[in-house]
Amino acid sequence: MKLADLKTSGHWPTLLTSFLYFDVSFMVWTILGALGAQIGASLGLTPQEKGLMVAVPYLSGAFTRILLGMLVDRIGAKNTGIMAQLIVIAGMTTAWLTGLHQFSHTLMLGVVLGVAGASFAVALPQAGRWYPPHMQGLVLGLAGAGNVGVVIDAILAPRLAVIYGWNSVFGLALIPLVLVLVIYIVFSKEAQVKVKKKTLKDYVNLLKEKDAHWFCFFYTISFGGFSGLAASLIIYFTSEFHLQPVEAGTWAALCTLVGALGRPVGGALADRLGGIRALHVFFLAAALALVLAACAGTIVLCAFGFFLASCAFGMANGSVFQLLPQRFAKDIGVMTGLVGCGGGLGGFMLASSLGYSKGLTGSYLAGLLAFSTLCILALIGLNFVKLRWRTTWGALAEARI
Repeated sequence: MKLADLKTSGHWPTLLTSFLYFDVSFMVWTILGALGAQIGASLGLTPQEKGLMVAVPYLSGAFTRILLGMLVDRIGAKNTGIMAQLIVIAGMTTAWLTGLHQFSHTLMLGVVLGVAGASFAVALPQAGRWYPPHMQGLVLGLAGAGNVGVVIDAILAPRLAVIYGWNSVFGLALIPLVLVLVIYIVFSKEAQVKVKKKTLKDYVNLLKEKDAHWFCFFYTISFGGFSGLAASLIIYFTSEFHLQPVEAGTWAALCTLVGALGRPVGGALADRLGGIRALHVFFLAAALALVLAACAGTIVLCAFGFFLASCAFGMANGSVFQLLPQRFAKDIGVMTGLVGCGGGLGGFMLASSLGYSKGLTGSYLAGLLAFSTLCILALIGLNFVKLRWRTTWGALAEARI
């Protein structure tokens, strides 16, 4: 399978618009993290409050993904995507016009921004349903590479905040949001496949499958690691190394860009090597990289550790979604919502734990080491399930497991 195959299989305009939709959605989903240092200084927030502020969008997005996953199967991915984008635009417009004047206001905006994070449950199945099984790793990796929006955040948001004020950034973000909505409406299409409408009972039934819990756990670590770091790095660098927000944003962008771009690479490597083998490498690398970052005494060494961790988490995201359609092909819409929920919870857990670690101990060390330990637990889990997976559904799959 080659990249050129994308021109002859599926529907590339839908793949492209799914990427753009996820890109701008991820951008605004993490905007509180990009502006966190400036908002925190302006409102006088504690480390715990800053941690919660950047984490709440992930918690909201986690559960909203299940709702959007159900809607995708009921009213179609395109209609669901349009509705979700309109909600986010309305929330950003309100924040821009009224302002955020206290901690509770940031939490309320975070709840609305969770709808942007839930775009994951729309963009991936919309793109994936157009393509055959042996291309799922690459296709879902490309659509999911829209998480590069966090890099745009880290570079632009602090700089625009210095020039125009951080509240004006919410208004400026409306420009790409509205533009992408128009492109999405015009060019994206629904795949002509039969989809059974799912109910909450279907989610409950799938949760009875032990493999569903394993996939949720693995994605909690991989996407939670990437997104949690993306939301926290600017605050981390300003706090630990006393950088200005603009300089911290540059370092954060360098760390997270490789993770965003690594998703399709991880999916393609999983297509070639097998998802289980790929995840072994990525989780081990992430665990070691987090320890390096936590113990580093210089900005260069710390950023290098986060660079490696972000890269490993990003590629692990693609690998998880190379495996998922092979195991749950008939329930990919529901499973995308469930697994995405796990990813959102992981981001909330990492971002909030870093804030509480700093607030309670004066250091981020405990939060980073705790998440590194979870990576090791994910490795143990892979070793526990790999033989069963390869000898049951993996033996029947049309892709390498």
